[in-house]
Amino acid sequence: MTQQNMDDINGKVLIVDDNNQNVELLQAYLDSLPVEVIVAGDGLEAMEKVSSDQPDLILLDIMMPRMSGFEVCQKLKSNPSTRDIPIIMITALNEISDIERGVECGTDDFLTKPVNKLELLTRVKSLLRLRHLKNELERALAYMADLEAKTQNG
Repeated sequence: MTQQNMDDINGKVLIVDDNNQNVELLQAYLDSLPVEVIVAGDGLEAMEKVSSDQPDLILLDIMMPRMSGFEVCQKLKSNPSTRDIPIIMITALNEISDIERGVECGTDDFLTKPVNKLELLTRVKSLLRLRHLKNELERALAYMADLEAKTQNG
């Protein structure tokens, strides 16, 4: 795959935060990327959006009403159909215990508030690229398995 193709990767990013100002800032930062942005205002809405919109990446606030980011992450990572969606937890918390809890829940990365635009864009691009390559690999392996089965049966 050429570098040009890698730069054209589209994706769907779910922003989960109960603070509208945080959501608007993240959306503005992501404007420069070829991604579709979906928004959820809390953890329960995030679970619904993951099911209906199937995002390629989730930017997940930790402290939210109804269901915390820790709970959302744990539920998504324990479900075989959603466990491969990369999650970046975004938090004002910078206690080591919170980071440890996020890692235990299965988060893929962390950003602290206030979010640095360059750091956000770099991590989002990197995780979307990784997800895209993993999907390509899975398609190639399925194709090879199909060919092998046809060769053995034919």
